[in-house]
Amino acid sequence: MDIRQLKFFLAVVDHQGMSRAAEHLRVAQPSLSQAIAGFERELGVPLFHRIGRGLVLSEAGSALVGPARLVMRDLDEAKATMSGLKGLRGGRLDLVTMPSPGMEPLTTILTSFSRAHPDVTVNAEAAFTPEEVLALVRTGAAEIGVLGSANPTVAADLDVVALERQALVLISGPDDDGPTTECISRGDLSGCRLIVSQRGSLMRALVDDVLARGTDVSIVAEIAHRTSILPMVLNGLGRAVMPASWTASARRSGARVQTITPETYLHVAAVSRRDHLTTPATALMAEGRAYASQVLRRTSTQKADSSSG
Repeated sequence: MDIRQLKFFLAVVDHQGMSRAAEHLRVAQPSLSQAIAGFERELGVPLFHRIGRGLVLSEAGSALVGPARLVMRDLDEAKATMSGLKGLRGGRLDLVTMPSPGMEPLTTILTSFSRAHPDVTVNAEAAFTPEEVLALVRTGAAEIGVLGSANPTVAADLDVVALERQALVLISGPDDDGPTTECISRGDLSGCRLIVSQRGSLMRALVDDVLARGTDVSIVAEIAHRTSILPMVLNGLGRAVMPASWTASARRSGARVQTITPETYLHVAAVSRRDHLTTPATALMAEGRAYASQVLRRTSTQKADSSSG
């Protein structure tokens, strides 16, 4: 097994076929096909199943993706070291994030990281469930994952940094004629036309709970891609229950944001493998810890002010 074979293998995976992979690698497609076939013969197992004119990863191929990415990252790190770029003056960082924490706190953390390390390129992929994020980090497909879940993340095999809790809020369009109080109860959702995410999310669970209690709420749209929800709210299609990470963007767009009581929280965390991290990944996890410390100090100050008041 050598670097060229792993590079060719990952190119086929990332570009979903021989033709686009060959174009990316700037090699002839027959040469790439022969190289992959030779690699499979050496390993003694098929890496892809040939279905019609397409390719699908085999069980062995799926198992190889993570380790292959780790090897390529180590190679990049070694090249950077030999080129005198070790001090994070270059490099690439692969991460995966769920939509809401990808708004905040990831934006703030990446902005701080980028100021300190402007030449590091961050590649952020999307995932839609905590299980997806954890699996991608465990296999090595991503070095760092940012996720939000109904309960604090527990993963004994991973480094977990609890970043913050985000209360669920109701976002209404600028022309909405509903109540204008800062906080509303779940009962106040009566009569709401709601745009919801798919089942399995904390936001959808709150809406389903309200419906189960007999509150008169109607679901006007079920949206898989949560980034589409805010534009729909702004256009007057309906209101939406979202994590507080959307508050700043919603208010800048003219929307009204209200906290829903009793409060329900999305627990946001950053996760990585405990070892074998590149220098950029180690630095970003450190930024995550610094962010979490700031949140903790701010929360402690607010509690002290509330008690003294």
